[in-house]
Amino acid sequence: MAEGIITSRKNPHARLARDVRDGREKGLVFVEGVRLCEEALRAGVGFESALFTPSLAEDERGARLVAALREACARVLTVEEGVLESVSDTKSSQGVVAVAKRPRTGAEVIERAGGTPLVVVMHRVNNPSNAGAMLRVAEAAGAGAVITTRGSTDLLSPKSLRGSMGSAFRLPLWTGATFEEALGWCRARGIKSVTADAEAAAAHTEIDWKLPRAVIVGPEAGGLAEAEVRAADECVRIPMRAPVESLNVAVALGVILYEAARQRAFGAGRSESRNQPKRQSG
Repeated sequence: MAEGIITSRKNPHARLARDVRDGREKGLVFVEGVRLCEEALRAGVGFESALFTPSLAEDERGARLVAALREACARVLTVEEGVLESVSDTKSSQGVVAVAKRPRTGAEVIERAGGTPLVVVMHRVNNPSNAGAMLRVAEAAGAGAVITTRGSTDLLSPKSLRGSMGSAFRLPLWTGATFEEALGWCRARGIKSVTADAEAAAAHTEIDWKLPRAVIVGPEAGGLAEAEVRAADECVRIPMRAPVESLNVAVALGVILYEAARQRAFGAGRSESRNQPKRQSG
């Protein structure tokens, strides 16, 4: 027998979703919107429950999502618009929210990142939207793992998840490391750490990014402390025209990572070309 529509904002599943949204249930993640739910499903994230409004299932994409959620989750419930609005973390409800199990994070998780390491270390980055954007650009540019230090924002918070557009579900993450632990982990694996500073001698295009690298970015307000900059293996600057003196941290990270991606793609192309037989003339 089909379940009726939930009309009470005090429903236990609605209350649980609000608790997860507000960070009161640490082992769970609040996932909102069609796109993020789809990405979580593709990434194999485990679901506890999902709430959706009847209008969501009226179009083909929404109906497919509801069907997929029903296969992945035992509790997929229809709720009135007002109930979902009481749960939503956005100004206007997106028709569906879900409570999912928090993906595993830790040093053992990022060990699985293969290839020549390109790691991002977020040190005390505290703006969730910026953090989400950095996750997104990290995945897009080919970074294999992300480390956040203690005092950084939660990469799986609702705002950060929206900013990452699903990258938080796919990238290997280590959260809650100390700055020293993150640098020590890199050194033990031959990964050279790089920071950005306006006074650095070398531009970000002037070092070899084909080596194993870790890019360290600091807090939005003041950046890395002098001692933290000195602790890194190398420091680079991003050339900027006056009077601009700095970039948003997510933008700066994107500029650096795409230079690394450019060099790595070019290096791979040259290596492949050397292995090809020479074309015979005549």
